[in-house]
Amino acid sequence: MGNKQFKAESKRLLDLMINSIYTNKEIFLRELISNASDAIDKLHYRSLTDKKIKVNKEDLKIRIDIEKESRTLTITDNGCGMTEEELDKNLGTIARSGSFTFKEENEKKKDIDIIGQFGVGFYSSFMVSDLVTVESKSIDSEKAYQWTSKGIDGYSIEACEKEDVGTKITLHIKEDTDEETYSDFLDTYKIQQIIKTYSDYIRYPIQMEVEHRKKKEGTENDYETIKEIETINSMMPIWKKNKKKIKPEEYESFYMDKFHDYEKPLKVIHHHVEGQYNYDSLLYIPSHLPYDYYTKDYEKGLQLYSNGVLIMEKCAELVPDYFGFVKGLVDSEDLSLNISREMLQNDRSLRVISRNLENKMKTELENMLKNEREQYEQFFNIFGTQLKYGTYSDYGNNKEKLQDLLLFYSSTEKKLVTLKEYVGRMKETQKVIYYACGETIDKIDMMPQVEVLKDKGFEILYLTESVDEFVLQVLIRYDEKNFQNVSSDNLDIDTEEEKEELQKANEDNKEMFHTMKEVIHDNVAEIRFTHRLKNHPVCLTSEGAISVEMEKTLNQMPNNQGIKAQTILEINEKHEIAQKLKDLYQDDKEMLKKYTKVLYAQARLIEGLTIENPTEISNLMCEIMTK
Repeated sequence: MGNKQFKAESKRLLDLMINSIYTNKEIFLRELISNASDAIDKLHYRSLTDKKIKVNKEDLKIRIDIEKESRTLTITDNGCGMTEEELDKNLGTIARSGSFTFKEENEKKKDIDIIGQFGVGFYSSFMVSDLVTVESKSIDSEKAYQWTSKGIDGYSIEACEKEDVGTKITLHIKEDTDEETYSDFLDTYKIQQIIKTYSDYIRYPIQMEVEHRKKKEGTENDYETIKEIETINSMMPIWKKNKKKIKPEEYESFYMDKFHDYEKPLKVIHHHVEGQYNYDSLLYIPSHLPYDYYTKDYEKGLQLYSNGVLIMEKCAELVPDYFGFVKGLVDSEDLSLNISREMLQNDRSLRVISRNLENKMKTELENMLKNEREQYEQFFNIFGTQLKYGTYSDYGNNKEKLQDLLLFYSSTEKKLVTLKEYVGRMKETQKVIYYACGETIDKIDMMPQVEVLKDKGFEILYLTESVDEFVLQVLIRYDEKNFQNVSSDNLDIDTEEEKEELQKANEDNKEMFHTMKEVIHDNVAEIRFTHRLKNHPVCLTSEGAISVEMEKTLNQMPNNQGIKAQTILEINEKHEIAQKLKDLYQDDKEMLKKYTKVLYAQARLIEGLTIENPTEISNLMCEIMTK
């Protein structure tokens, strides 16, 4: 056929590649090995249906050779080969899968992985080489042909001598530049590394000549260099094996090696699906939090394979954010080898697989919670916060999926419990789910508002994480039961008689409360007597959506807007302090004001809030104590 020109669009794309604006150049080897594997597949398949074609499956392989002096890298397969027409058709025109509009869509972008963008496969070799030679002999032809190209100038096809059926691709690797060290692709270790990363599970042996330094026989310190042909890839991925034949140590070893963890995983989830879309998944729940998990550097996502060939190291679309701690991989024969991040958004098969994986992970966690409670609590102590954020984020769209996976500390059980377990043992007369917020379990347990509810036999959920109360507000209710903060002003635990008695006491003393409020101004919305306290003299309650704990959390955020909870100073009507205040109102209003300041400071300290004037309060306390 002689010299020929590439089609216009192929020429434009080759020009972009040759000028090397793409960073992930090593992916060329993945493409060429995948092509070689496909060619062997075709030959093997034809041998099953055509008795004239004799193939020994044990002989099928891919060979990689490096010649540093001549700067060549060669990929050889003994697959079906190509005829002259097939060389022209397959290598003369780049597939149209979007390449025509490539320039217009991407000319403003940098660091684009072109192989991840379009089905250009073979042409990725021009990213690292300035001369490509393809020698091929087809199973259907007696003659062999050679395709040669230096890039955009075109290509030539001519007859050549080749004894064996198959294809041999020789790349002349570019010279190094200030920006790129192309000589890396002539380094045996580097090529081995690329093969292990992208093509480890190609089903045919990928072989290379490897040098080993061995001690000479009969000597103590003399060594010699031995060259041996080695198979670089493992061929059979662990996720393709029969689960019943895989030992736990194999799963653990694969995880620790593949995902660079120093500890065994907490849970292994190995799943095979056949149906609308076929895929294998191997998922791991780590036994500890990654050190960078809550930083912007952490990337969630699963490895994505197409028939054992790695096409994406971290596919974020496969896992929702609240399961972002899950590591692992998905391998599907229904995915294109050249799928890109842009294509992911519109790939129906990937969306279905992603949804199935989400359901599978949720089911596995539910089973762990039900059947392996100790292990689940260990998991929740590590990753529970992420589930809570998942419940709260995205406008609460996932709350129903996650609410039964949440655990909170119980005042009566003295351990972590689910919302379902709490509701299952509620009193018949109890209308709400009670909770209390604080920095630690011990601090919550000593809160004045908690004491009386415990005394009445109510179970309380103790919330110690900043996100907890936001989660309950997003949930709104569970099993038709609303959530009630024990520090809320509308806590309803009194009998009708107690309510009437309290209302009368507050009405009789409203002038006293008015005098007291003048001292602390707008720091509280109201001062009143309460029956919510047992032994404690005073507490702060909040009205409205913002509680005292939420105020502290919101004001710790970078965009602090000085949000304040609307608080009420409540005084135990049955405590001795109540009568003391009444006496002071009658006899010494100035001392009443001093008592008010001290009581308000006490209430703030109990809630873990700061006081603006600690010196004044200290002096007032000393004054009161000495009278």
